[in-house]
Amino acid sequence: MNIPASPTSDEANIVGKGAATADGPGPDVMAASTIDGNTVLSSDGDDVGSIKEIMLDVRRGRVAYAVLSSGGFLGIGDKLLAIPWSALTLDTDHKVFRLAATSEQVRNSPGFDKNAWPSMVDKQWASSVHQHYGREPYWTDDPSKNGAIPPEGIDAPEAGGVKL
Repeated sequence: MNIPASPTSDEANIVGKGAATADGPGPDVMAASTIDGNTVLSSDGDDVGSIKEIMLDVRRGRVAYAVLSSGGFLGIGDKLLAIPWSALTLDTDHKVFRLAATSEQVRNSPGFDKNAWPSMVDKQWASSVHQHYGREPYWTDDPSKNGAIPPEGIDAPEAGGVKL
């Protein structure tokens, strides 16, 4: 299945029958917990992992990244990857997310260990992740439209838990 080109903004695509067959509020508005564990397929059709977390730009109330758990077995030896939200397409017919990247690109993605999350507000880190997936950073689209603020490279709370 060909994946439609994802937008360059922070929006993800949705393909399939979607709202016509969905129970409840989906697929345009969904609880993050319903996405947890969803399979992610590469553009060449391989299962490259599952969504482990949804990372929010808390100040502006928008999705920044999906964290993909890739490789390993039953969570052991897996690598975590931050995937720009705009690189994903929700396939409502197959109940999976499709990633606009090949399985080789995913294998070569910069990842991190579950016990050593990067500071996702570090602009250099965030820019490199977006560049790897060929996406415009979510904070660079029209700020008058979305009010996003760019990462500032400060030591902010780290993903995976609140660091006070």
